[in-house]
Amino acid sequence: MYAVITTGGKQYKVSEGDAIYVEKLDAEEGAKVTFDQVVMVGGNSVKVGTPLVDGASVTGTVEKQGRQKKIIIFRYKPKKGSRSKKGHRQPYTKVVIDSIKA
Repeated sequence: MYAVITTGGKQYKVSEGDAIYVEKLDAEEGAKVTFDQVVMVGGNSVKVGTPLVDGASVTGTVEKQGRQKKIIIFRYKPKKGSRSKKGHRQPYTKVVIDSIKA
């Protein structure tokens, strides 16, 4: 059984036991989180929501809070001497999917 959930403006295809990296959630490590925005549930029969599946939810456990590797943003304008260099690390939450309720 699998489900497609929406969180942080993105969609993720998940099944039980999967570990996913989502945009940062306000939850402590070890806490349970519930994703109510389920777009689709699949398995023996497929349920597609319009836009969400009624009564479906996905629960998971927060395993880790962290930040991704640093990316460098370097901009310059040729022949003008204008340069800027910035770094960015995006925060994330690692969630392990426990159950899918359809």
